[in-house]
Amino acid sequence: MPAADPAITPASGENAVMELDLPGQVQQTLTEYLQIRRTDAADLDPAIASAVAELAGFVLGGGKRIRPTFAWWGWRAVGGAAEGPAAKAMLQAASALELLQACALVHDDLIDESDTRRGNPTVHRKFERIHRESGFAGDSTQFGLAAAVLLGDLALAWADDMLHSAGMAPESMARALRPWRAMRTEVLTGQYLDVLCQYRGDETPQAALRVCELKSASYTVQRPLELGAEAAGADPDALHALRRFGSEIGVAFQLRDDLLGVFGDPGVTGKPAGDDLREGKRTVLVAEAFAAAREQADQAALDLLRNVLGAPDLDEGRVEAARQVLTRLGAVEAVEKRITELTDSAMRALHEARLAEPASSRLAELAIAVTDRSH
Repeated sequence: MPAADPAITPASGENAVMELDLPGQVQQTLTEYLQIRRTDAADLDPAIASAVAELAGFVLGGGKRIRPTFAWWGWRAVGGAAEGPAAKAMLQAASALELLQACALVHDDLIDESDTRRGNPTVHRKFERIHRESGFAGDSTQFGLAAAVLLGDLALAWADDMLHSAGMAPESMARALRPWRAMRTEVLTGQYLDVLCQYRGDETPQAALRVCELKSASYTVQRPLELGAEAAGADPDALHALRRFGSEIGVAFQLRDDLLGVFGDPGVTGKPAGDDLREGKRTVLVAEAFAAAREQADQAALDLLRNVLGAPDLDEGRVEAARQVLTRLGAVEAVEKRITELTDSAMRALHEARLAEPASSRLAELAIAVTDRSH
């Protein structure tokens, strides 16, 4: 499942209004843009207007705007302006990432048959309820599925629209489209590989790590950073440093999310305890456990892991048993070690790049925020 966003605090010591509350600026930009699109939808038909209102509520109702934040600081790291028309255009372009994120979350929740997101019903479950309460004909589950697919597609279409209407200079837009196009393909490829691994029963760390790189790391940190840097005209050395930093922090971010998916507090994460196990996710955490169990010839551990993965009726007792096995086999320690190594390597790349301040310091702060968190 795409990761929940960690808390991001405002930048300190900055005079530019935009950077005093960047998530708030993104929220305002999204609110204004979605209001225009809701008006457009209302002109088409009242029915789509009400559906779009649900989508807008989903986009605006949660998340800490981590992807636009990384895009913004990628822009600033190579000399992009903090204020003025170019900065405003960059803010809208960065905010478009939240619509791409909405598409990924809506579709991912549908694929995983998840009931909640951020403590609220998922989009397909909400439309199932609308179907039942409205007394519509046919199957409520199928209606919820269809609505979620279409609204996720709409969010993706609007992400493109929002980017292209941002008002960036043509040469900046041409450069920014390189990571944007790559990111869209990578996240969908990662999603497909994630599904494929579950159905194949692939238990290898290599397969899990590849899904992690494509499905999460790329569109969470690396490509947003590149989008901002490319828009600002970054030189090849700066782009190389940001790619390395973004890739490693992005993987570490997802590895932390894998741990939270099993060990996190539902009251904090907004997801039921052990939901990744219930959904059958072949995460790096689980893959490390399988590798250790095979190496130790621990058949009982292998049997337990295979029995809990993808079990829709998985209760807290069996989740706790799985937690104990994951810990005993050393999988938790192995993932924590990976997170530390990746974060340290990313920090070295950032330091060696000597990017512009305050962006370099802010990126270092963000790296810690997204890899050392409780939600």
